[in-house]
Amino acid sequence: MTLPLWFSLFTATVVISLTPGAGAINTMSNSLSVGWRRSFWGVLGQQFALLLHIAIVAAGVGVLVANTPALFNAIRWLGAAYLVYLGIRLIVATPQPQAETAGAGGASAWALLRRGFWVNLLNPKAIVFFLAFLPQFIRPDQPLAPQYLILTATVVGVDLLVMWGFFASAAKPFRRYAATPRGARTLNSVFGALFIAVAGLLLLVH
Repeated sequence: MTLPLWFSLFTATVVISLTPGAGAINTMSNSLSVGWRRSFWGVLGQQFALLLHIAIVAAGVGVLVANTPALFNAIRWLGAAYLVYLGIRLIVATPQPQAETAGAGGASAWALLRRGFWVNLLNPKAIVFFLAFLPQFIRPDQPLAPQYLILTATVVGVDLLVMWGFFASAAKPFRRYAATPRGARTLNSVFGALFIAVAGLLLLVH
């Protein structure tokens, strides 16, 4: 991969990662509920989903998903349902003092990682997006493995830095507000509503 082509990939990936979506909402919510450091586990889970998305597209399965309406819609509805579940769970959650819990609902590192993974994975539009995005940076007349390694490292590395370095950090000023039951309840409701809104967009925007 030439340097100009890589720089184009890098720039596009930064713009895409900075675009607010379910992953950004999940990251900010985790940062508020369990703290900036521990929110890394959720970000890491999201990167595992990105790795799987890239592997799916590279293996050609993405074409099958994109060209099979029933499969695409099944994943789309499942993803939306999961986001609605997360939203409702946040809205009805009983706020707990941060000193007494590892996070909202006592979330463990594994729970944060698992939730981040499913939030990113259950988005069929991500597969279709990668299907249109990745081929632009792959040259079929050159060895594929090194190209996919560079592409994967760039996409995952940039998204990890943006999610943890930007979105998780952006939530830090609200931590003091989240420390009170009233503040935590308000922020949970806001992020819960955002999860539900993203689920609606996932279903309505084609």
